[in-house]
Amino acid sequence: MSSVLFTSDLHLFHPKVAEIRGFASVEDHNAAVADRWRDTVGPRDKVHVVGDVTGDSRSIGKTIALLNSLPGEKHLIAGNHDAVHPLNRNAHRHMDDYRMAFASVQSAGRVKIAGHDVLLSHFPYVRDRGETRYAQWRLPNLGAWLIHGHTHGTEKVTYYGHPWAGSREIHVGLDAWDLTPVHVDTVAALIKEHTP
Repeated sequence: MSSVLFTSDLHLFHPKVAEIRGFASVEDHNAAVADRWRDTVGPRDKVHVVGDVTGDSRSIGKTIALLNSLPGEKHLIAGNHDAVHPLNRNAHRHMDDYRMAFASVQSAGRVKIAGHDVLLSHFPYVRDRGETRYAQWRLPNLGAWLIHGHTHGTEKVTYYGHPWAGSREIHVGLDAWDLTPVHVDTVAALIKEHTP
């Protein structure tokens, strides 16, 4: 039986993120991310990675090779550190590289979870710890639940106010989930818990 999982901000081969996460080397960081992926994802599972699989375009080849060694069918919602994201002028030149590891590559997406249409984007809605960078690449908050990454925070759910005047977001970045992909049942439980 297969399942669906979500994750973000792998930052494979990214020295600064490896250091921030407390690892002595990029290799140690990559091994920890890969081990938790293998412990969680089965060969028939579908994994939505909502951005930032690496640090920059110089490590695409090594990143693709590592991703191909991990189980599951992978789908990418590109993030600002992914060379294939359209915010990068030459994004089109990297599509073939990313398609070697990912069954699909998009800048945003949509899935159905617990009866709700849930949007997928690397970036949270415009609210992001006061950050205004990448505003033109963020989805407008029109009330839908959003699965995102990008913040590197430990928050799992951001929910407040009326759906159109507040926020309904689930952060699936590795920093919030002990470097582990998040199962769709966990996401569904969070949505049910925070939906009046």
